[in-house]
Amino acid sequence: MPRKILHVDMDAFYASVEQRDDPALRGRPVAVGGSGGRGVVAAASYQARPFGVRSAMPMVRARRLCPDLVVVPPRFDAYKAVSDDVRAVFARYSDLVEPLSLDEAYLDVTEPLTGPASGTLLAQAIRAEIRETTGLAASAGVSFGKFLAKTASGMAKPDGLRVITPEEAPAVVAALAVEDFHGVGPATARRLRALGIETGADLRARSEADLRAALGKAGGWLARVARCQDDRPVRPHRVRKSVGVERTGRHDARGGDALARRLGPIAEELARRLARHGLAGRTVTLKLKSAAFEITQRSATLPGPVAAEADLLGVGVALLHRPAPPSSPVRLVGLTVSSLVPATAGRQLAFPFAVPEAYSNP
Repeated sequence: MPRKILHVDMDAFYASVEQRDDPALRGRPVAVGGSGGRGVVAAASYQARPFGVRSAMPMVRARRLCPDLVVVPPRFDAYKAVSDDVRAVFARYSDLVEPLSLDEAYLDVTEPLTGPASGTLLAQAIRAEIRETTGLAASAGVSFGKFLAKTASGMAKPDGLRVITPEEAPAVVAALAVEDFHGVGPATARRLRALGIETGADLRARSEADLRAALGKAGGWLARVARCQDDRPVRPHRVRKSVGVERTGRHDARGGDALARRLGPIAEELARRLARHGLAGRTVTLKLKSAAFEITQRSATLPGPVAAEADLLGVGVALLHRPAPPSSPVRLVGLTVSSLVPATAGRQLAFPFAVPEAYSNP
């Protein structure tokens, strides 16, 4: 029996929460994000999108595209509260829920906890309950695999429901442009088009071996989903591999002292996120992006796990000086902790301690 997989995605989530909570924003083009010169769009309302405003776009450009754009600073506590309400709805229908972010998740409803046996009817019920609980719209896709369920929810936006049956799946996938395969970014799309591959049908015409030779592991994945082969299970407890924070400054920073000052609030936020997840980690990575958008990463694996703000800041500053702070201006600074363990595992280190020689990855 085919599985019944749902992908549920909140519509323009951050912007929709802001419009729900502030009636003056309803019906207006809204962007959530930083308003400074280095600000980036975190989310755009559907009223802003016809102007070309998209997430991850520099806010300066978004304002040029849409002069009437209303910029709202993010309120992550509010978004997390709504996300918790949405996940509580999911939990009523299935034990197999795999959150992808605050605003989207996969559900396996092959054997639902409640409701009808139909995946379509379950998706309708979940969407209705989300609207009743939160006042917000969600789109949903229904299919027999995760790739197709996510593809279907994208087709359903905004505020819709799309089902892709096993019978129609081959035609749907064949018609997709390569950019519409989630996971295919601009660089991969350019490489595919350079090979004469523009659609799902073109992907299907190439052997898996050829695609692997051209794209590596991603090529094998694309060969399989182009043939509607996707047996990945919905994993309710995905293992988190890292926790990180990065910030783009209003102005470029140069020199050890200026960059160390940038690290302070980053270490504070990273410690807060680790505490929220109950995690610590043994590997700390410092990320630096220059004004010319060149990225350098320096990492150290420590003798024990760290999670405290002072420890994270100490390691970050130590990495900054190994081998030396960059001589060129830096626009972005980030810290990431990996090799994660529960925060209760082992004794937390107290800085200062010896930081192993870092390695650089320009």
